[in-house]
Amino acid sequence: MRKKTPVKKVNADGFIRIISGKFRGRKLPVKNVEGLRPTTDRMKETVFNWLMQDTRDARVLDCFAGSGGLGFEAISRFAEHTDFIELDKYAAAQIQKNIDTLELNHAQIFNNNSITFLEKGNTGKPYSLVFVDPPFRKDFAHLCCHALETHNWLTNDAIIYVEIEKELDFSAPKEWLLLKEKQAGQVLCKLYQRSALASI
Repeated sequence: MRKKTPVKKVNADGFIRIISGKFRGRKLPVKNVEGLRPTTDRMKETVFNWLMQDTRDARVLDCFAGSGGLGFEAISRFAEHTDFIELDKYAAAQIQKNIDTLELNHAQIFNNNSITFLEKGNTGKPYSLVFVDPPFRKDFAHLCCHALETHNWLTNDAIIYVEIEKELDFSAPKEWLLLKEKQAGQVLCKLYQRSALASI
């Protein structure tokens, strides 16, 4: 009897869940693409507890957006405007579909490389809340954070959330003050605020 050729399993597309705010409980489709690592509900709850006073009316930038989970959570919690940057065209297309599904007129997706996008410089309004959650083990966090600082992307007192692998030797810009830090398994989460005092 001839052996059956093993069928390679491919993970199916999934969903993210908005955990609070005006879209609480909504599930949004997510494309399963390489390197995409949505922030878990548990960690998301921790992060947005940290950001309780900082999300409403914020101008938000979600770098390496992936599923868009952090940006959509901020929108649900009454952010004024949210921009997403995502390189993968399928993930970016899905974020656009989710923007359309939620009928958002204060959100935009840029299908671009985050580092290249940020290094071009910002000619519009700066952002007061930024998420930096890059693919692990590619050393993007350092490049992204320093591009944010040096190319006019941030308000004077901007809040920046950074999610990295715990073993990464990460150095934030000297203008950023570390507010909170938490490790969950292999993930290290850091919350910074831009402050002139931090550079003294």
